[in-house]
Amino acid sequence: MELALAHPALKAFMCGSLSGTCSTLLFQPLDLVKTRLQTLQNNMGPGAPRVGMATVFLNVIRTERLLGLWKGVSPSFMRCIPGVGIYFSTFYSLKQHYFLDRAPNAGEAVLLGAGARCVAGVAMLPVTVIKTRFESGRYNYVSVFGALRNVCETEGPRALFSGLTATLLRDAPFSGIYVMFYSQAKRSLPPEVASSAFSPLVNFGCGVVAGVLASLATQPADVVKTHVQVSPDLHPRTADAVRFIYTEHGLSGFFRGAVPRSLRRTLMAAMAWTVYEQLMARMGLKS
Repeated sequence: MELALAHPALKAFMCGSLSGTCSTLLFQPLDLVKTRLQTLQNNMGPGAPRVGMATVFLNVIRTERLLGLWKGVSPSFMRCIPGVGIYFSTFYSLKQHYFLDRAPNAGEAVLLGAGARCVAGVAMLPVTVIKTRFESGRYNYVSVFGALRNVCETEGPRALFSGLTATLLRDAPFSGIYVMFYSQAKRSLPPEVASSAFSPLVNFGCGVVAGVLASLATQPADVVKTHVQVSPDLHPRTADAVRFIYTEHGLSGFFRGAVPRSLRRTLMAAMAWTVYEQLMARMGLKS
């Protein structure tokens, strides 16, 4: 009864948090492999053979066992559960305020998605920094709170917001592009398909297409963000990381880890949106 009386934005937050929990737990191994791929080359000499996704995946299992693939899942939960909730509640509130009587066009969908992601990205950046460091394997943090305390004591609170520019350059365009393609794909569907029993599967398919396109467009910013957050002493600024990546690896360096990231971001976003929309529909709210 209390849930039924809750504010619609709170309901959107709860639906988003639940969808974020499911997708984070399922796809965390892909995020860890992506982070390892992006940072591994820094420890290898010139001319060393390229290391692929499968090699990193098997190496983690061999050296850290199967559960090693879920290293960093605690900060991922701390980031994604409230982060996805903040994103969807902000998205819902903005949509209800500006587009109550009509659906947003393509350009408005980009701004809607990007605006919601900026709010969530800034709010959850400290946890994102810790999550990235956990996954890199370079830091011996025991707990999320211990890591936060350690960073504040040794590097200062400002370090918790390292990579802010690269994070927003990655997340805001990703969400904007994703929402645009996702909403336009759904609008192009016949009404009978959108209202059928297969609508969750159709929504998931639209999300996969939108996710692939958005992931590829924002991959360079993700590589830069990882370098800034994992090695702040070497790359204190976004421009330093960009220069380092290009000098050491050329243009291809900006797409390192593209496969696991595209898989994870695409599947996570598609699942999150599908679960979110189904939960919102059950609560009688238009997502």
